[in-house]
Amino acid sequence: MPPFLFRITSFLSYWLNAVDEHSLHSPFFFDLYTKVIKPRPVAGSYAGIEALRKQLLHDHRVISVQDLGAGAGRQTTRRISAIARTSLSRRRYSVIYAGLAKSVGARTIIELGTSFGINTLYLAESPEAAVTTFEGAPAIADIASLTFEFAEKQNIELITGPIDRTLPDFLQRVRKVDFALVDANHRYEPTVRYCEWLLKKVHTQSVVVIDDIHYSREMQAAWETLKHHRLVYASADLHQCGVLFFDPSLNKQHVILQV
Repeated sequence: MPPFLFRITSFLSYWLNAVDEHSLHSPFFFDLYTKVIKPRPVAGSYAGIEALRKQLLHDHRVISVQDLGAGAGRQTTRRISAIARTSLSRRRYSVIYAGLAKSVGARTIIELGTSFGINTLYLAESPEAAVTTFEGAPAIADIASLTFEFAEKQNIELITGPIDRTLPDFLQRVRKVDFALVDANHRYEPTVRYCEWLLKKVHTQSVVVIDDIHYSREMQAAWETLKHHRLVYASADLHQCGVLFFDPSLNKQHVILQV
């Protein structure tokens, strides 16, 4: 099946099965949905971050980028605006990611796949949080670094280089991970491997988000593998992303939520 047909089929399946608060019997997922997933951002909120997003979407400079993800190995020249259109999460999901991190009071936050740093800025909105973000492509990391400078954020550390090397080195230095956003290599094996590394540092209140879980058959298979991991006690499919929870009291619940 061609990729675009797979994505259409996956969306239709999600649309047919997704539920809202009226079908949620779990108090945990009812609260998650009504307090984090369903609410729309207040008008004017995150205005500074969204102004930076707009600049990136209209920045027509050309940079040379090596694809380290699903198209691994290809060296291409692309406009910043074109990369921004395809790699930046929609505002709706950026707000959800920030809300999920805030809901668990996350202090140690990891992001795999910085892109130009818009999600990073959302995650860094809480001044108590320390956000470490990993980007494999130096040219993209350079743009992200400028984004952070414009935003004047002091609680972000950007680590550039192959995530297969930089992530294990970093995890040796931290005691726990409160929140992680995995949006890097959109293939089965690296996605599962990175999550296996992260799951060694999670605790019962941690949250791990996997982006683009229906991007391809590989990513959907990775999501199925991870949501049935022995340490995962609940999961939520939001179509664009999947969310993993680790509290044993949740008793292996898996839901598909309307966004």
